[in-house]
This record gives sequence, C-alpha cells and structure tokens, in this order.
Amino acid sequence: MDNKITAPLATLQWVDRNKLKPNDYNPNKVSKENLKLLTQSIITNGWTLPIVVRPDFTIIDGFHRWTVAGQEPLCSLLNNKVPVVIVKHTEKSDDIYGTVTHNRARGTHLLEPMKAIVKRLLDDGKTVEEIGKQLGMKPEEVFRLSDFKREDFLNMMTENTQNYSKAEFITKI
Repeated sequence: MDNKITAPLATLQWVDRNKLKPNDYNPNKVSKENLKLLTQSIITNGWTLPIVVRPDFTIIDGFHRWTVAGQEPLCSLLNNKVPVVIVKHTEKSDDIYGTVTHNRARGTHLLEPMKAIVKRLLDDGKTVEEIGKQLGMKPEEVFRLSDFKREDFLNMMTENTQNYSKAEFITKI
C-alpha cells in the first residue's frame, strides 16, 4: 500500500525540535489561551498529530504544536523531540495549499494573511479555479481576497474558458 496518500506516514520519525523551521506564509493564529489548551491536550491525549514538514524540515502544518513543544513542560517531557512526517511536493504552491487546507479544515484564518496568500498564488500564475479547488474557496471568495478590480477578476475568470456551465435557477427552500 505504497502510494501518495499513505507515503507521508512511512516517513514518521521523532526529530530534534530545533531542526524544524516555520514557513513564511502561515495565515493561522492561535491565542495564548488556546496554546495553553493545546499543551494540555498533548499532555492529556498524547501527541496525536505529527508535524507535517518539507524535506528541508520547513513546517507545512503543525506550527503551533512545534511552538508549544519548545516550552515547558513539553520540552522536558519530549526531550526536545517532535514527531514529523515528510511531504514531498513538486511545487511551492502545493506546500501553501497543504498549510491552508490543514488549517481551514480545523478552524478559521485571519483576513490579511489569507489575502497575501491568494495574491501570492495568483502572482505565481495559479488560476482562480485551481486556487478555489485547492483551498476550498468559491470564485467569489478568491475575488474578495485578491484585491483585484471586479473587471480584471472577471477577465481572469473567463480567460481561456471555452466551456460554460449551464445556468440554474436556485430557490430558497
């Protein structure tokens, strides 16, 4: 059962926490109160989710687990080690998609960092359709985060589009 879906689990290992480094685009923020809750959760439940990293040990997901692991009592309890799985993406955008989708599946994001991410992906040539699919956003959400003028955004949406979907009449039930 060696495939793309199970491959990261084959890389599960405990590594020195100091080997990891945060990425430069994470839009997620956790309050001090919730960091204490995360620490307590790890103490109570054990470490249930490994930190997801690139081969160079840049964090894709798990920044806050990494953060609390560097503080007492976890630092001593874990001997400064954290569990990681390595994900090998072919493009930087896949790392970003991984960070955002892991976080979105668990909670909410801050507006300004999400705007910066959408702009970065659009600047990297990613389509509105791909961004929407990869980040779980409707085109309107990508538009709101893009800071593009409506006309420019509509042009991007229809660029290289030959197939249009059938119009539907939607009623509120």
